[in-house]
Amino acid sequence: MSADTLVRVDAISRYYGEHCAVNDLSFTARRGEVLGFLGPNGAGKTTTMQILCGVLAATSGAVSIAGHDIVEQPFLAKRHLGFLPERPPLYREALVDEYLRYCAALRRLPRSKSREAVANAKQRCGLMEQGGRLIANLSKGYQQRVGIAQAILHAPDVLVLDEPTSGLDPNQIVEIRALIRELSRDHSVILSTHILPEVQSTCDRVLIINHGRLVLDEALSSLRRDQALQYLHIALQHPPAVADLQELDGVTEVTPLDAQHFRLACRRDGNAAAALARTAVQRDWGLYELIPQADSLEETFVQLTRGEYLERSPQEDPS
Repeated sequence: MSADTLVRVDAISRYYGEHCAVNDLSFTARRGEVLGFLGPNGAGKTTTMQILCGVLAATSGAVSIAGHDIVEQPFLAKRHLGFLPERPPLYREALVDEYLRYCAALRRLPRSKSREAVANAKQRCGLMEQGGRLIANLSKGYQQRVGIAQAILHAPDVLVLDEPTSGLDPNQIVEIRALIRELSRDHSVILSTHILPEVQSTCDRVLIINHGRLVLDEALSSLRRDQALQYLHIALQHPPAVADLQELDGVTEVTPLDAQHFRLACRRDGNAAAALARTAVQRDWGLYELIPQADSLEETFVQLTRGEYLERSPQEDPS
């Protein structure tokens, strides 16, 4: 394993009876990389995260963390691993400092290093003023910060976050995103989510899983560059027939969203936005909104998880 490759997942599968939750899944994660792990609900994301962290055993395949097999060398592997489950493992009746000291003891940090480790985790997670507060009295955003703090106490090489912004308000989401990016400077971060803006705002690379199988593994920059289509969201006061919109230069598909709003798929090699604006003025369509979609991750996600791009999958899903 390369020194920069901190996580290696080789052909893992997990069965519950006859149901295959994860099917022959393989990927790697490198130091300094934020890896977005995407999939619809029920795709196998949480099962994969639990296998990766040694919480659940794979039926077949292998996982290594910093060169240590998670099954054969669990203690060594978990020394390099920090995990925030979807529901943070918090003791609500404890003070923040009490809880973090307890977690440091669970991580077998010597007392001489425990105080420094707790202070460092609090500082990085913005908890310096919260140490004497009951966890139960913290907002959900600060409880998430405490969950992340326990995951980084022992300075792991790999940080696994399962739905870290679930249930947070917009301000809290922005704060957690910034924290994840800061943590990625020293860690390999794997972010499991079904929320596309989290991946777009935070990640360097995206994996998409569907029915337990990996259907995409690509850098976000490459994904944006390789897409042949771009998308425009438009609003018209006097909209024409859909067929008239489809005749515009560069437009390949028109999706009505309501009576006045439409979504246009356009070739990137054309100038559909200019053609639309020009024609809308000439024909008095009353164009009052034109919003380019900056990237096509949402479209790619929908296509892959609905099976429209199965040729990019390792193999066809029998279900």
